[in-house]
Amino acid sequence: EKGGQWEKTLELFDEMRHRGLEPDIISYTVLISACGNGCQWEKALEAFAELQQRGLQPDIITYNALISACEKGAQWEKALEIFDKLQHRGLQPDI
Repeated sequence: EKGGQWEKTLELFDEMRHRGLEPDIISYTVLISACGNGCQWEKALEAFAELQQRGLQPDIITYNALISACEKGAQWEKALEIFDKLQHRGLQPDI
């Protein structure tokens, strides 16, 4: 079941870091997407905040995953706020 995969993805993400591997933007985007599929929009936001704290630059795919996670969690205001942020960063929306 697709919705339950976010927990496994989070486990793999943590295991990767435990082994000394630094997650890149693709790893974070996969995690955000998995959290969205599991209706875990808050965890998706946490992952997004973490990637920014680590100095990674989210791309349009990352923003799309985050907006989708918020949409699946019925967080429309948050999704619109993120949409505005991506435009302010000069990224072109493609959703």
